[in-house]
Amino acid sequence: MKLYRLLTGQDDAAFCHRVTDALNKGWALHGSPSLTFNAQTGQVMAGQAIVKDVEGKDYHPDMKLSEQ
Repeated sequence: MKLYRLLTGQDDAAFCHRVTDALNKGWALHGSPSLTFNAQTGQVMAGQAIVKDVEGKDYHPDMKLSEQ
């Protein structure tokens, strides 16, 4: 089974730690990161797609992807 997640959040150290944590749990970067500016909050927001292959499991819409 191939899994996909899109991590999003403020472009800060906490976001980088979330991506790093996912990489260390077997997820891989998929494509380039995206950045956008939220003029209302003055924050730069980031997004990074990640993917993971999991053998021996079938996908179900109720599964928690972050726990795979």
